[in-house]
Amino acid sequence: MIRVTDRLVIPGREIEETFMTASGPGGQNVNKVSTAVELRFQARESTVLTPAQKDRLRRLAGSRWTTDGIIVLRADRERLQSANRRIVRSRLAELVRKALIAPKRRIPTRPTPGSRIRRLDAKARRGRLKSLRRRPETGE
Repeated sequence: MIRVTDRLVIPGREIEETFMTASGPGGQNVNKVSTAVELRFQARESTVLTPAQKDRLRRLAGSRWTTDGIIVLRADRERLQSANRRIVRSRLAELVRKALIAPKRRIPTRPTPGSRIRRLDAKARRGRLKSLRRRPETGE
């Protein structure tokens, strides 16, 4: 299980971890020890998230969200399996934590009369400046 917040815990049955050999540093053990971790979270089938949270999670996950609704995260930065496991679990927790926050509804506002006047004055000033750059007209 992964603790996301004080009240939200992802149960272990919704998570699957696989271990494989990692690329990169590792010395003698690089081809012998499975230190890389791939975590798969059954997000679409999750019982702890609401449909709105799942939708936000899908958008946040991007290409890590598969067509089956599974989030796939991978860590192979560290030489220890336990460290990579900790990293990938914290990444998932952070992703889910972000999805729990509902975005604030934008309340459309109208420009103030003063800001309209300032905008039109700036446009007029800019137009006058540009007109001064033109080639003078000959009175022939």
